[in-house]
Amino acid sequence: MRLQQPIWPRFLPTRTVLACATLGPIGRKLPAPGTWGSVAGLMYFTVFFAGRFGIVGTLLLTAVASYFAVALCGEAEFRMGRKDPGEVILDEFVAMPLCFLGWEHLVGPVPAWGVFIAGFALFRLFDITKPFGISKLQDLPAGWGVVVDDLAAALAACATMHAAQWAWLRFGA
Repeated sequence: MRLQQPIWPRFLPTRTVLACATLGPIGRKLPAPGTWGSVAGLMYFTVFFAGRFGIVGTLLLTAVASYFAVALCGEAEFRMGRKDPGEVILDEFVAMPLCFLGWEHLVGPVPAWGVFIAGFALFRLFDITKPFGISKLQDLPAGWGVVVDDLAAALAACATMHAAQWAWLRFGA
């Protein structure tokens, strides 16, 4: 099975595609757009997800959002004529909730603000450095390469937080 770029965004005006992919002015006007896209994703998680949907619900909602992000980010990449342009930050936005899978297990031993800061920092670290083979995911075609590496960075951040918490409860407390 070969991953293909969804074709439906081809019928949208360029202005609409770019506005969605860059989260409006956030990706185009602010310095360090990936960081600001992650901040927007953190707010998205806080307002819509935190403690509401559980792991399965968060995975399902993120899968749907990721499909739209693949379509729109891939189309924006094509229209801008650049591979994974920095202004395109919808990928960071939709990936952020995955950092906090198992939210109810992370909060308690650690205050919510600490989990937010740790998840955000780890996500940015893994998104920028792309360890654990995450960098190879950028080679996927079109929007898939733009989005999937961010999803993997978010899952790595989540796994790191859960591992750190387990180690702390097992050996540190």
